[in-house]
Amino acid sequence: MNFKETAAGVLLSVRVLPGARKSALAGEENGRLKVRLQAPPVEGKANKALIAFLAGELGLKKNRVELRTGHRSRDKLVLLKGMGPRQAADMIESVLRGNK
Repeated sequence: MNFKETAAGVLLSVRVLPGARKSALAGEENGRLKVRLQAPPVEGKANKALIAFLAGELGLKKNRVELRTGHRSRDKLVLLKGMGPRQAADMIESVLRGNK
């Protein structure tokens, strides 16, 4: 996965697949984390669900996960505040291993 370090934390590229049977991390595709969400892509519901889901899966508070770009797209940039690329990669890999 591609991570970009910033002063505020790390940016994570995400590909969202809304309207799934259940919310889950679905691996990696073209350097992006694939996330299946139950929420429909209507009126920002999928964006809110993405923040809550990532925070829950990674053990972070919701205020440490911020949608930076892609509010109306399936491809998004999410800021994970207060962490570096290695820490973010380790957390995501741990969750992905647990899902298999």
